[in-house]
Amino acid sequence: MNFNGEYFKKVLAEILGIDSPTGFTAAAVAKVKEIIDGMGYETAVTKKGNLVVNVAGKSGHTVGISAHIDTLGLVVRGFKGDGTLTFSKVGGSILPTLDGEYCKVYTRWGNVYTGTILSNSPSSHVYENAGTLARDANNMHVKLDIETDNDDKTKELGILAGDFICYEPKTVFTDTGFLKSRFLDDKMSVAIIIALLKHFKDNNITPNHNVCVVFSTYEEVGHGLAHLPQDVDEFVAVDMGCIGDDLTCTEFDVSICAKDSSGPYDYELTTRLITLAKDAGLNFAVDIYPMYGSDVSAAWRAGNDMKGALIGPGVAASHGMERSHIKAAENTWKLLHLYLAK
Repeated sequence: MNFNGEYFKKVLAEILGIDSPTGFTAAAVAKVKEIIDGMGYETAVTKKGNLVVNVAGKSGHTVGISAHIDTLGLVVRGFKGDGTLTFSKVGGSILPTLDGEYCKVYTRWGNVYTGTILSNSPSSHVYENAGTLARDANNMHVKLDIETDNDDKTKELGILAGDFICYEPKTVFTDTGFLKSRFLDDKMSVAIIIALLKHFKDNNITPNHNVCVVFSTYEEVGHGLAHLPQDVDEFVAVDMGCIGDDLTCTEFDVSICAKDSSGPYDYELTTRLITLAKDAGLNFAVDIYPMYGSDVSAAWRAGNDMKGALIGPGVAASHGMERSHIKAAENTWKLLHLYLAK
């Protein structure tokens, strides 16, 4: 099990550089499909926009794994009268972390405009409450890099309600192995799975069972894997592990979640994953995430009959300026390898 960290980082940087908030994922899906098609796997895109990869195994038994391509973002809600834009959240962005962030506004006509996300009291030299005004959707706006001081001029740009506002990932990989970027949730897991598929292909490794891989596109709003493209006996969602109070996961571990907001994950499958990690000497953590849901959560709520589990690399400051480490990627990659092809 030789994890190719350089290949993983190359893929991660490439997909982090493609804007893909929920509902605006076509370009990122196309890139991931291009990479996997180049390996020789069978791929398909569902009507919903999920990317499905089928990997033939040694038995007729089928298991599934997933990671989500969609990220957090914003959409245009309206116009403030002075040419700036109001917005609505897509997913659970921590809005105070967006104050001052550069962004792009994508219109439905193909135009892209740059701008900045700002507080409505953006200057300490002007507003007494510049440091205390709540950073929420009612008190923030997008200022475009266009000469406009009224709504009519802004509307002439072709901007409509529902146009996507994408903010920069600000990706940095440090010499000490840390991965710093927005949207490690969950593009880090996407890159881990891609690196594993490449490893299987390069080394002629056949999984123990058929594998249905789904890169989902609506996870951040709760229904990413509500529909499964085929029958599976069990499914493992690969998504970020949480770090913080009362949790044991670190930026160097593979997280194994025992329970989240959807309830406990399958006891037998979760125990099997814990045993694989323990016996292989991986750095792992078992935790409970009460404010969390996964693709498996969505599949279960939609009525799919399968065992389900959740694993993923430890990621700090989730939904803000996130950070992880190459060791978390490696431990997650190795646990997936053991699960699929021990």
